Amino acid sequence: MMRPLQGIKVIEMAGLAPSPYCGMLLSDFGAEVVVVDRLSKGRPEIPNVMNKNPFDRGKESVQINLKSDEGVEIVKRMMRDSDVLVEPYRPGVMESLGLGPEEAFAVNPGLVYARLTGWGQKGPYASMAGHDINYIALAGALSLFRRKGERPLPPCNLLGDFAGGGMLCAMGILLALIERGRSGKGQVVDAAMVDGAASFSTFFHGLLAHDFMGLDIGTHVLDGGAPFYQTYETADGRFMAVGAIEARFYAELLKGLGIDPSSLPQQHDREKWPEMMEAFARVFRTKTRDEWAKIFEGKDACVAPVLALDEVDQHPHNMERDLMVTVEGIPQPAPAPRLSRTPGAATGAKGRNGANTRSVLEQLGYTSDEISGFFDANIVE
Repeated sequence: MMRPLQGIKVIEMAGLAPSPYCGMLLSDFGAEVVVVDRLSKGRPEIPNVMNKNPFDRGKESVQINLKSDEGVEIVKRMMRDSDVLVEPYRPGVMESLGLGPEEAFAVNPGLVYARLTGWGQKGPYASMAGHDINYIALAGALSLFRRKGERPLPPCNLLGDFAGGGMLCAMGILLALIERGRSGKGQVVDAAMVDGAASFSTFFHGLLAHDFMGLDIGTHVLDGGAPFYQTYETADGRFMAVGAIEARFYAELLKGLGIDPSSLPQQHDREKWPEMMEAFARVFRTKTRDEWAKIFEGKDACVAPVLALDEVDQHPHNMERDLMVTVEGIPQPAPAPRLSRTPGAATGAKGRNGANTRSVLEQLGYTSDEISGFFDANIVE
């Protein structure tokens, strides 16, 4: 079965989290992704706990010495035959290797050159180190993740690395590929996690501008302030998620909890929200999570169990949708979104740690003697 990106060739310069995820999204939908990694010689001896990295699904792997002229020329030859390059380095690193956009477009004017960083390609912070927590902090997004009176709690590294970084970088690549179909020209995609995290916060800027929320985070409907948009601990120490914002859903919530509406203040009496939250908490602690899940199943109360990562593939809804797949022994989410005619597919990596170096070089047109010379001279591995 054909997949949407079949025939699109992608170079993924090896990096952490966001860029492998971006490459995985492209690979799932048919792109031919080759990861360009550095030589293992000289690396610190750290156990490779991600040897079966789920981000590597469907990808090939080569190891090239980018500090050598010959190694740089190999990558340039790869650029000539590719549609996309994804690089996750600080601004200037690829230029210092002789592999920046100027050199790339000289060998392939149609290349989509995606630069995936935390701070972006310009600005006072552009050359600084950082992690997800720093990028979403500057974007204003991190300020939203806290209860009243408490410090911000990072949402793991989902918002910066994967949503604002890898996902939006993949979207930028697709946009550039569509435009290339009209102009025939490639371009640079500047995908910054600070930009992405800010973009995902657009709705809250709108609420703030129209006085539907203030900066006293933890006191509003969506930020943990409302008793009807909240998580509650159950008798077995697990949790239920409640999102009963609309009146009809709220009525179903109270019905499921067995609470008489007349015993509570009005739903949107903000001063009474802490009191109502305590009342809901007491009731939720009387039953286990799965007992509550059974009570609310099929009801329009906007209530769902909070599943741990190792439970996701066991829930009946997720099972029927095949939400999770197992690739090389690792349970992981299936490709999304779902396309009716040309869906994505999660497959095992075609090679890791340079396993495809020789075959990729052969595809690039190097002779057997040239390839042997590269290996002997530690140009490739």
